[in-house]
Parts: sequence; structure tokens; C-alpha cells
Amino acid sequence: MTRAVLTLDLDGVTDKASLMDRCARDLDLPDWFGRNWDALADVLSDPGLWPQTSEGQGPPLVVVRNWRPYAEARPEEWETAQEVFAQASPLTVALALG
Repeated sequence: MTRAVLTLDLDGVTDKASLMDRCARDLDLPDWFGRNWDALADVLSDPGLWPQTSEGQGPPLVVVRNWRPYAEARPEEWETAQEVFAQASPLTVALALG
């Protein structure tokens, strides 16, 4: 099965505002994205925004890189971000360990 792969690079992200900006940039989110947790959950769960799943193609894969410094600096925000990523039904979100 093939799928689109998107990279969300959190290098330099230090707070929620910069996380939202990075999501908007790296995931090419629409201009109407509200840059808050509810808006992120809504946009990530909108199947109309992601490459259409066709026969033999799975949902898009979002690989999150350089997430550890943000997770360590803002553990509560990171926990919320992980919950939002986990609920993004048309996407598969994976954390890069290296």
C-alpha cells in the first residue's frame, strides 16, 4: 500500500503558538485554520483536506520530527498535541524516534 507522507518538523518549536504555526506551514493547512487545539483537531480530521484515498492507497502519514525538545519543555501541551494527533482519523501520525 502506498500513501502520501508529510513531515511535521518541530525543530525550534518552543510553545503552542509556534507549534500551531509549524503545523500550518508544514502540513499546508488552509488560511482559515484557527491555530488552537479545537481548530487543529477539526482540520486534521477533515478528510476533504488530505489527498484522496484511492484504491491501493492508505491514509496520509504524518511523520513528526524533532518533537522531544518541545515535549520536554511543554509536557502538558505535548500531551494535548498527542491526543489531537491520535484522533486525526483520516491521517496516521507517527513520531520519528531518531
